[in-house]
Amino acid sequence: MLFDDLTKPLADRMRPNQLADYVGQQHILQPGKPLYEAIASGRLHSMIFWGPPGTGKTTLARLIAQHSDAEFMPISAVLSGVKEIRAAVSEAKKIQLEQHRRTILFVDEVHRFNKSQQDAFLPHVEDGTVYFVGATTENPSFALNNALLSRARVYVLNALTADDLLAVIDKALTDKVRGLGAQAIGMSADIKQLFAQSADGDARKLLNLLEIAVELAAAKGSQTINEAIAKEVLSGGVRRFDNQGEEFYNQISALHKSVRGSSPDAALYWLCRMMDGGCDLSYLARRIVRIASEDIGNADPRALQICINAWEAQERLGSPEGELALAQAVVYLACAPKSNAVYRAYKAAMADAQQSGSLGVPVHLRNAPTKLMKSLDYGKEYRYAHNEPEAYAAGENYFPDELAGRNYYQPVERGLEIKIKEKLKHLQELDKNAQ
Repeated sequence: MLFDDLTKPLADRMRPNQLADYVGQQHILQPGKPLYEAIASGRLHSMIFWGPPGTGKTTLARLIAQHSDAEFMPISAVLSGVKEIRAAVSEAKKIQLEQHRRTILFVDEVHRFNKSQQDAFLPHVEDGTVYFVGATTENPSFALNNALLSRARVYVLNALTADDLLAVIDKALTDKVRGLGAQAIGMSADIKQLFAQSADGDARKLLNLLEIAVELAAAKGSQTINEAIAKEVLSGGVRRFDNQGEEFYNQISALHKSVRGSSPDAALYWLCRMMDGGCDLSYLARRIVRIASEDIGNADPRALQICINAWEAQERLGSPEGELALAQAVVYLACAPKSNAVYRAYKAAMADAQQSGSLGVPVHLRNAPTKLMKSLDYGKEYRYAHNEPEAYAAGENYFPDELAGRNYYQPVERGLEIKIKEKLKHLQELDKNAQ
């Protein structure tokens, strides 16, 4: 190997040269799977690789091109625009005409392209000038145009498993040409596990950490990556957390549903995952308050106050002390009796408010601060509830006439709403008797 090649980062040097050396993604690369069969038969098609960083999207695209004897033409959506797309297409046409070879146009970070830039690919994918392969860490359903999605098959790449990452370490340590084998670096099984755990499913991150560790070991005159070196290299690592990306919303969804499902342990886990990933604590506090109203409601009205108190405590204490207050609130919510009665009632009332137009306030409910308003009977025949038996004006209508009798709020048989339901039932009986 040339010296220049050894100056490249380890992660770049260790890219597999053949499909058999590719690590991970067996769910799409086993015999019988569509992608495997397409590669084996040389039948190319446009595709989109969707997965976290460091899972082999670019490498897989390169290997497909190599296995299919196709030209691999990469562009980055971060650095390119329509001009670069046109240049790539022009080059692909030239290759097709002169060499009779197919071209894989690989677009990294394809979600960074806007609609018009994505549309620029369509005619050239349609006429077979290029086979489009896009790589994205964002959900294609939201990040890509439907027109482009309809012309490409989406393959989901998963974060690498611990076993996958250990295999990557072993390859790097034993490969004497591209890797670290010539340096005879020692590394115990426990230290390898630490590196695999810290990489969090990302092979590129793993190899970068390994390369730093080797350099540090050399500086210390050691042929072994020991615990002290590993601790120095791996300190400060955080789990993968795609702030405001799809994984962000997946995790907040998991937290919310764990609370709704009355699983304090799972709810606490997802809260900690988001905290560990650097999620804005104010965002978490807002969502926790929302959960209190949406999923606990009047079954336990204390839940809302506890969540607001936790938010206030978090803001006053800051990090890391304030996180415990949010954890307390989440555990309380998960253990509290559940009711979405207020949430359902609110949604139903809002639908009526939006769909029924500007219905007038019944005259007897209107305020009458002036003589004119009083002459128009504003407030006439209004029954002051406190002067009625049980402080309840039985039979009174508080809706616009067109919506009289609507029933939105239906308490559940849990928590305080049991008593609320009993009271409302009693008041409904009084209404019936007053008719």
